[in-house]
Amino acid sequence: MATTDKASPRDRLLEAAAELFYRDGVSIGVEALCRTAGVSKRSMYQLFDSKDEVLAASLERRAPGYAAQLTAGPYEAGTPRERILYVFERAEKLSAEPEYQGCPYLAALVELKNPEHPASLVARAAKQQLQDSLRAQAELGGARDPELLARQLMLIFDGAGARIETLDGLTTATVTTLLDAAGMQ
Repeated sequence: MATTDKASPRDRLLEAAAELFYRDGVSIGVEALCRTAGVSKRSMYQLFDSKDEVLAASLERRAPGYAAQLTAGPYEAGTPRERILYVFERAEKLSAEPEYQGCPYLAALVELKNPEHPASLVARAAKQQLQDSLRAQAELGGARDPELLARQLMLIFDGAGARIETLDGLTTATVTTLLDAAGMQ
């Protein structure tokens, strides 16, 4: 973990949490979290009520950067169809990186199983934001049923994010077929 002495204990905890929970899962103990962050357990509990809150805060903090990785910038913008395809092209590219462990939000939802867990709420909100963005692009692109298309695209995204197999163009080809069937321009 790349922390500096200038980072606050809160920032170090959130960085350590993001790294450890993503790499090793949500069952990481408080001691390992605090050791990695270089923060005492007492300090952690002064900053957060529980490890669950640390996990939720780390996911929330990570959400804007994660979304930015998948969103077409002004130079890649293009048509609504191209913006949807961009999401899946980026997901394929990210999945090829050695440190990629799948979608952190999907992993949290699967591991936690409790829909009322603070981190589950954050993860569902992040997933919903992506689905809303896909639906908006589907509407702009003239899809016959933008809501259904967005839900279908999320199923593909989540399946790709599970890291079950190498993607190598598979998701992009599947999404292209789905966009064609939905009448996307």
